[in-house]
Formats: sequence, structure tokens, C-alpha cells
Amino acid sequence: MPSPAGISLLARVLLAAYLGIWGLLAIDPVNRFDWLLENLLVFLLGLGLYLGRHRIQLSTFSICCLFIFMVVHAVGAHYTYSLVPYDTWLRVIDWPEFGDGSGAGRNQFDRFAHFLHGLLLTFPVRDVLIRNWSARGRWAYLLPAALIMLLSATYELVEWIAAEIVNEDAGIAFVGAQGDVWDAQKDMSLAFLGAVTAMSAGWLYRRLFESRSRSRASFNSTKSKP
Repeated sequence: MPSPAGISLLARVLLAAYLGIWGLLAIDPVNRFDWLLENLLVFLLGLGLYLGRHRIQLSTFSICCLFIFMVVHAVGAHYTYSLVPYDTWLRVIDWPEFGDGSGAGRNQFDRFAHFLHGLLLTFPVRDVLIRNWSARGRWAYLLPAALIMLLSATYELVEWIAAEIVNEDAGIAFVGAQGDVWDAQKDMSLAFLGAVTAMSAGWLYRRLFESRSRSRASFNSTKSKP
């Protein structure tokens, strides 16, 4: 396991990289008001991590997961999620198209981000539950997925309330439903699917690791006998 100093160094490097990317994407976003709305939760998350910096201890893997998700969110906030031109980027590498980043069809970037919300953020949540609330056994896998579902549902409620408060154009850009009346349910389902995928992979990895450790210990014990 990396030393605390090593993890701290990694966190500082990735934080510096994220702030650099965030600063570039903060320049002339497609919709400044939507950008502000999207970043309100980023500011709150940053404040929470700063205030809890002495209590919240994340693994190297969780720090990397958090960094990747925050970069994806910064991209979505810059363009607004429904206008991210990912198809244009994919054409550069001759990747098959699966949506229309120009807005002529449904832009799938928000669906991708919601799936990553579950896939990537479940690990930091699990770290906090294990190290600060002593979650053990099956609860160390079930509770993170349940909390991600709760956070996803809460975010959908925040989107709805914000859309009711702000002007119509900003509300439409922030919600990003793109005419889909089941958008909120699909977003929550994808987040939950990502969380279940992450925890299932984590559980399988641990079982495989423990199985290999037991096999190695048994082999060494047998080898040491006269």
C-alpha cells in the first residue's frame, strides 16, 4: 500500500492538473449561467473535502477515480451536457458514431456521465464508509451502491428545483432532458448500474486476491514441512 506521503503527493498532482483543466474550461463556456449551476456542487464538494481533509482518507485508486469523474464533469459543464461534441472527437480516430453531438439527435454524454458517477464515485464513498464508519463485510459493498443511488436521486431533485427557479433557457440547459420524459429515471438507473458494476468488480477482485493469498500460504506451508 502506498505511504500517506505518496498518496498526498498524488492528490496534490491530480488537484493541480484538475484545476488547470477546470480553469481552461471555465473560459468562455457555451452557457455561462448553466456553467455556474453545474459548478455549484463542485464548489460544495471541494469545500467538503477541504474541511474533512484530516478525516477523509482515500486510496490511490479512489483519488484517480475522483479525478477522472471531475474532469468529465468539467467538460460537460463547459459545453452543457446536451451539447458536448463527442462525435466530432470520435471521428478523428474513426470511432463509430452512436449519437449526434451537433444536437440533431440525442446527445448521450450525460448518460455516459451518470454511469461514470456510479462507476467511479462508489469507490471514494466506500473508502469513507470503511475508514470513518467502519463498514464491514457485505455492507462495505451494499451501502456505497445505495448511497450513490441516493445521491443520484438527490441530484435529480436539485435539477428540478433549480429549473423551477431560474429562467427557462437556463433550466432546460441544466436539466438536459432533451425531450425525454423519463430522463431522470434513466439517469438514476445508469448511476446505479455503474455503482453495482463497480462494487461487483471490487468484490470479485477481493475474492480472487484472497483465494490466491490462501493458495500461496498453503503452498508455502506445505513446502516448509520436512
